[in-house]
Parts: sequence; structure tokens; C-alpha cells
Amino acid sequence: MSEIMASGDDGRQLILRARAAALAREPEQSAAEDERIEIVEFLLADERYAIESSYVREVYPLKDLTPLPCTPPFVLGVINLRGKILSVIDLRTIFDLPDRGLSDLNKVVVLDDGTMGFGVLADTIIAARWIPRNALLPSLPTLTGIRAEYLMGVTEERLVVLDGGRILSDRGILVHEEVR
Repeated sequence: MSEIMASGDDGRQLILRARAAALAREPEQSAAEDERIEIVEFLLADERYAIESSYVREVYPLKDLTPLPCTPPFVLGVINLRGKILSVIDLRTIFDLPDRGLSDLNKVVVLDDGTMGFGVLADTIIAARWIPRNALLPSLPTLTGIRAEYLMGVTEERLVVLDGGRILSDRGILVHEEVR
């Protein structure tokens, strides 16, 4: 009988050790939890915005902006970017944010998806960095209208991440006027 008890105790010890080892293992992260996106973060009227860097071709200082007459208010004008004429739009106007005017500190975030390309005005570039995709939360109640349409998500620190694909494919920001 004492041999049966001893082997039973050993069996319990093995089970307890196996359970302890299973509990001590690091939890496995799923691919969705581990997925990160690279963003370019910038300021617009003291609010922090970002766009996924896969849509950002480059960041360029705003210089030699040529205003265009008879265009919507959100079109600031055009710049010559190494021989290519590029239109520059102001998201502050589209999002109804306060206009701070232009300065030498303004940057143009050049967006491109292969079929469409234009520049977006930024007050200041903060950083290019990686964020976990699962850190993006649904919209804030204050983000309505067009800002909600362009939204990819908002982080806990209130960084508004815009969907570059939606911005580039929005036919509402195309200025197309036929000459008669």
C-alpha cells in the first residue's frame, strides 16, 4: 500500500510540475497583436495627426508655393518638386481647424499611391515611428464628417491616424475643370 501511495504522490508531483511549467511560459502573441504600422506624425493647428508611411513618398519643406486662382479653399497652390508640379492641399481647411498661416517651418507631406499624388500641408513634422495596429481605437466623438471618413483610428494618447488610401482616392479633393 505504501508503494501505491508513493507512486501516486510522484504522479501528482509530475502533474503539478507540468502545470507550473505551462503557467510559467510567456503567452504567445498572435500575428494581429504583433502587427505594427509605421507612421509619419505631424501637427495641424496644435492637433497631432499621422499617416501610414506606406503612402508617404517624402517630406519636403514648403517653399516657392504658387497660389492658383479659381480653386477650392483647401487647395493652397502648387510647388515645383524637382521638376514635377505638385498640388498642395490644406487639411486644416478640410477639417475646419484654425488657420495659422504659412511660415518657413511648414512642411509638405508628399502622398503617393502609384496612381495619385499630391502634397499635404503640415505645421510641423514630429516623428516617423512604429505603432501597434491594435493600439488604434475607434473614432472620438469630436471627429465627425470628413475627418471621420479619413480616419484609420485614434491612439490612447489622442493621435489621429489618417487613412492615406482614402485621402488619395477621394474624388472630392480632385480639381477637374474642363475648358470649353
